[in-house]
Amino acid sequence: MSQLPLRTPVSAHLHDPVLDLVVPVYNEETDLEPSVRRLHAYLCDTFPYPFRITVADNASTDDTPRIAARLAAELPGTHWLRLAEKGRGRALREAWSGSRAPVLAYVDVDLSTDLAALLPLVAPLISGHSDLAIGTRLARGARVVRGPKREVISRCYNALLRSSLAVGFSDAQCGFKAVRRDVAERLLPLVRDSGWFFDTELLVIAERAGLRIHEVPVDWVDDPDSRVDIMATALADLRGIARIGRALAGGALPPAGLRRATGGEPTGGLAGQLARFAAVGAASSLGYVLLYLALRPAAGGQSANALALLACALANTAANRRLTFGLRGRSGALRHQAQGLLVFTVGLALTSGALALLHHLAPTPARGTEVGVLLGANLAATLLRFLLFRAWVFAGRRRGAGEPSA
Repeated sequence: MSQLPLRTPVSAHLHDPVLDLVVPVYNEETDLEPSVRRLHAYLCDTFPYPFRITVADNASTDDTPRIAARLAAELPGTHWLRLAEKGRGRALREAWSGSRAPVLAYVDVDLSTDLAALLPLVAPLISGHSDLAIGTRLARGARVVRGPKREVISRCYNALLRSSLAVGFSDAQCGFKAVRRDVAERLLPLVRDSGWFFDTELLVIAERAGLRIHEVPVDWVDDPDSRVDIMATALADLRGIARIGRALAGGALPPAGLRRATGGEPTGGLAGQLARFAAVGAASSLGYVLLYLALRPAAGGQSANALALLACALANTAANRRLTFGLRGRSGALRHQAQGLLVFTVGLALTSGALALLHHLAPTPARGTEVGVLLGANLAATLLRFLLFRAWVFAGRRRGAGEPSA
């Protein structure tokens, strides 16, 4: 299968911002000025491209608007906009929709994420390798300092996403994300949420559309003075998950339509997947028979069957991961193999049960009869494997090559 198409690299003109970094705020009169000045100084000293900082004020009722206006007047490349209604998602939608920078990003005003991760976050978008990029606190290499309550909530939330919506990204709510503007123009009309679930909905739609999501492990220190209402946010997120689940199940957000709307990679549809899966299955079945015949004299029927099926199951999962479902790179490979082994147990039960039944009916069957029964059971297991691969193991997990393992 062909590689995922690369986006065109960003052309960095001398005076045009390449990055528009949004800081959404609500009643942040204490943290806003030191954080924006620190962010501006960091970008001036280390960021190799022209940039803009946009302070997006979510209808603050304190002194935040006055401070934001003063910062915009004093710091070159700093702007601010005022929204009449609250909502982080609403602020990001407004700021990103009005920007002409080719790469759009945002950071939380508390700057909990170490800014050293900013260039690794946006570089794959500038180069054209990826469509979106997210900071993750849950991948290897991340260093996180926060209390046990927030740690448990974060891990439970992301586990719920993986189990209910079959997502492949590791951290939906880290306040450190970026997207190419050409991708955002297609995604934003599809995102309904205007609050904290905005991030999750954006990522779910992007992943189902076959877009590349790059993950960057970050160093992150919890802000003890966070304004987030954990209970209200959790309830809103649960409603959002249920809404997206219904939309996907009911066809309101069908993957093919998403790919057309977002410019993601076409998969060739069910017929193409079946054809590729059948070719992989035929090769696996042949390999299974040859390996069984080679192992049968020394190991016996049941052991030879189990060993041959296990070896071919590992090879089959790897081949289908790459050829049938278009996943490349090491990201998620171990998880996919683990899930593939669970699928393998179904095949083992079918073939072992068929072999046991044959030996019960004919204690000394002919070798050709034994192989024929096993081959028929293996073909049935292969069909079930395709259904489980498509609906569970590789559902919504079309990721770019070369991403870090999550």
